[in-house]
Amino acid sequence: MNKNPVVPFLLIFALGIGLVFFMSLYGLDQKKEIAGANEEGTEQGTEEESANTGEFDAEAVAQQKCISCHGDGLTGGMGPALNSSIDADAAHDAIKNGVAGTAMPAGLVPDENIDEMVDYILSLD
Repeated sequence: MNKNPVVPFLLIFALGIGLVFFMSLYGLDQKKEIAGANEEGTEQGTEEESANTGEFDAEAVAQQKCISCHGDGLTGGMGPALNSSIDADAAHDAIKNGVAGTAMPAGLVPDENIDEMVDYILSLD
C-alpha cells in the first residue's frame, strides 16, 4: 500500500481554485450592491457630500486627519503644535503643498477649503 500524499493536496487546490472562480462570478452579479454598501460605510463619501453642499467643518477635518500627528487639541505630538505662533501664509502653504522632509503630506484639505482650515488653526491660540 503505497499512498501518494500529493493527491489530497491537488484535490484541495483544485477545489479552492474552483471556489474562487465561482465566488467571483457570484460577486459580478452583485457588484452594484457591494459598491453601494461600501460607499455608505466610508468617511470619504461623507466628506464628498459635505464638500458638495458647501459645508466644511474644519474642526472635524482636524479631528480626522491632523490629531494623529499634531496631538489632541493640536498642541503638538509627532508634528509641531499648531496653536503656536504660526504665519497664515506658511500654514496655507504647508496644507496645500505639504512640508518637504517631514511626514506632512500635501492635499489633506481640498484647495477651496484651505483658507477655512487656516482660519481654524489660527483661532486655536
